Amino acid sequence: MTVLSLRPGGLRRQLRFAARRLRIIVVLGGIYVFANAVVRVVFRDGPIVDWGPPALAVVLALAFVFLGQDPPGAEAGEATRT
Repeated sequence: MTVLSLRPGGLRRQLRFAARRLRIIVVLGGIYVFANAVVRVVFRDGPIVDWGPPALAVVLALAFVFLGQDPPGAEAGEATRT
């Protein structure tokens, strides 16, 4: 809580961003679990079973890096209230 309140923009907005990132993680984690299960069922052995899940994890981690950024116009100096 202390780290969130020190960031500019207020605690409520920072918690909203943290909740947004948590939802993104839950969705990407669900995609990983589903795709991993499909790979295990469809491909019994081989390089796809060995290298597919780690490659998918890297791709999903990169997706999180881009999707988890603060939305445009979320800087502290801009007014977001209507």
